[in-house]
Amino acid sequence: MDGLGFDLRKHVDSGRMILQRIDPAEMSPGEFTHRLRVAAEEDKVSMVVIDNLNGYLNAMPEERFLTIQLHEMLTFLGQRGVATVMVAVQHGLIGTTMGGPVDASYLADSIIMMRYFEADGEVRQAPSVVKKRGGNHERTIREFRLGGEHGLPIGPPLREFHGVLTGVPLFKGKSAELLQSAKTGP
Repeated sequence: MDGLGFDLRKHVDSGRMILQRIDPAEMSPGEFTHRLRVAAEEDKVSMVVIDNLNGYLNAMPEERFLTIQLHEMLTFLGQRGVATVMVAVQHGLIGTTMGGPVDASYLADSIIMMRYFEADGEVRQAPSVVKKRGGNHERTIREFRLGGEHGLPIGPPLREFHGVLTGVPLFKGKSAELLQSAKTGP
């Protein structure tokens, strides 16, 4: 986060933020859920970020319990006013056959999908909000860059592309409308 211009160390040092690395090979899903319960009830946390959900799901003994356990965990945290952010990695990087580790979309209030696309010989990223309960949201697909001197720049809508969400976009415009490259090489 330092590279993005976010100083989290001061929040960790002050106790306002807790960062905890969890190895799913060393902690059972039940123990993880218990720690979340303690954090919500005793530590009064207001937000939990699980990055990434795939490790938690891979630690589950049987796939049929995944959705039930996720539902119970998210319901519990939601009833206590804890906002939960979960990051899940899709299988595959590009193409129309990408899929997630579990379909938990009905559990989510909002879903932001990050897709990769190629333009001008570079791999680029485009986030899009594909679901948001309780209100309107941004419907355009925009280029996004992680890092650099401006932190998290977001470009104008990718109106000259078609098929970005499929992972196989077709470009119909001018490259001048994309975010400028951060040239680091020769």
